[in-house]
Amino acid sequence: MAWLIDSSVFVELDRHGESLRALETIVPSESFAISSITASELLVGVHRTTSERQRVTRQHFVETVLNALLVLPFDVDVARTHAWLFVELTSRGRRIESHDMIIAATALTHDYAVLTHNVRHFERVPGLTVQQPRW
Repeated sequence: MAWLIDSSVFVELDRHGESLRALETIVPSESFAISSITASELLVGVHRTTSERQRVTRQHFVETVLNALLVLPFDVDVARTHAWLFVELTSRGRRIESHDMIIAATALTHDYAVLTHNVRHFERVPGLTVQQPRW
């Protein structure tokens, strides 16, 4: 199974000083990717860092992620899934945050599971496999 990694996983890796290799201990021999919105979230984290030293460290970590993993775009196929998902979850009163909905739509479109620390939101999405990392 292929895994779409949510930004919450990278935040925890960064906080604990872990490298991307830690992902292989969570779900070994799997392929990983991120959505384009996750790339944006990670880059926002770089720009929001006030300490120059921390910003440089965080930027290095984020650039390592962006260079190592496939970034799946928000294209018309994902937009179609997103539109369906938005209506589906809204009509059930189970809507999730906008970025999470884009991540879920990306995962569903490309047949990926989602690895996240925000399981509660993603479990609302019909047909989506979700797992929380445990290290």
